[in-house]
Amino acid sequence: MSTEMLFKVGDLVRIKSGGPVMTVQAVLKSSNLFDCQWFAGKKLEVGRFPADSLVPVQEEKQ
Repeated sequence: MSTEMLFKVGDLVRIKSGGPVMTVQAVLKSSNLFDCQWFAGKKLEVGRFPADSLVPVQEEKQ
């Protein structure tokens, strides 16, 4: 499956083992990595994750 079909910029994801909901910030197609960002309290955090470690998150309707 190609990286483009997994996630795109703006998608909500989470690490398979749990953790905060993150937003995909960039897709590194050649390496199958995703740059994600999330808030830890008021601090904006960023990280790079392999596609195999992420799962999609459904937005909750309020």
